[in-house]
Formats: sequence, structure tokens, C-alpha cells
Amino acid sequence: MEHLPKDPFMLVSAINMLLRDHEFDSLEDLCANFDQDPEDLKSRLLQHGYTYSEAQKQMRPVGYDE
Repeated sequence: MEHLPKDPFMLVSAINMLLRDHEFDSLEDLCANFDQDPEDLKSRLLQHGYTYSEAQKQMRPVGYDE
């Protein structure tokens, strides 16, 4: 993958796939590879109802783990 998708739902899918398939050890490593700021990425996805779960190492819908 050369770049991360712009569409927020495709972006969530891509992030989760790359972390799940052990392409990257952390969201920070993934973001560094694609020249993205992790906090900006989290903030953008939060606007679409997703938050990053450090324990699960994936983007999850807000409120899913409650």
C-alpha cells in the first residue's frame, strides 16, 4: 500500500488490516511510514465515530468496548 485511503471507513479498514497482519507494531509506526501524525489521524476518525483501542491495537466504534 503506497498511501492511506482518504475515505474514513476505508481508512479504518486499512489501519486495522495493517495492524492485524503485523505489517506494523503500533499505530505510531504505521503513521510514521505513511507520513501521518497519529493524533491528527485519531482526531479525524473520532469525527466519524471511531477511536483507537491500544489494548486491541485497532480502530473501534466509539462506545463498542463499554
